[in-house]
Amino acid sequence: MDPKNYLNETAQESFAIRETFLKECGDKLIAAAEALGTCIKNGGKVLIFGNGGSAADAQHMAAEMVGRMLIERRPLPAMALSTDTSNLTAIGNDYGYEYVFSKQVQGLARKGDVIIAISTSGNSKNVLLAVEVARQLGCFVIGLTGGSGGKLKGLSDIPLVVSLGKNSSRIQETHIFAVHSMVDLLDRFFLAPQ
Repeated sequence: MDPKNYLNETAQESFAIRETFLKECGDKLIAAAEALGTCIKNGGKVLIFGNGGSAADAQHMAAEMVGRMLIERRPLPAMALSTDTSNLTAIGNDYGYEYVFSKQVQGLARKGDVIIAISTSGNSKNVLLAVEVARQLGCFVIGLTGGSGGKLKGLSDIPLVVSLGKNSSRIQETHIFAVHSMVDLLDRFFLAPQ
């Protein structure tokens, strides 16, 4: 196979994965945006986390919320838990890498906050431990995952599962669509008029 055919094949695969995701999770995406709106209207905040590319997606979403995406509005209370190198390295060194998110959730989350946990496999230990802490605190959990959904699917109030994704790259391409969709829907339909 030559490079152009390979590129076209992977693009078609990505389109098909996203199309299936929209059919399976479109209503859940709307429900997730509504949950974000309810949280913010009630004075809550949004904590977002994941590893590697999922950490980048968490930071991307937090930036779209604190800054803006497509509609001008006030900054929204959102934070990615992968950005504070002092927290990450201190917690990782003192307790172990599996606790880098759960310790932050313990310190920052309150009942009614929304947690967005991102793991392409749904089985990242540090993500799952943080979700378990969030649930104990009474937070609402939105899980972005792929394939079968892993353990994260069952721990999420709203699981957003990229079911056809067979590798992290294809799953993450759809996760960023989900991130953009949640923020855009939140801004247009679920925030109080400014």
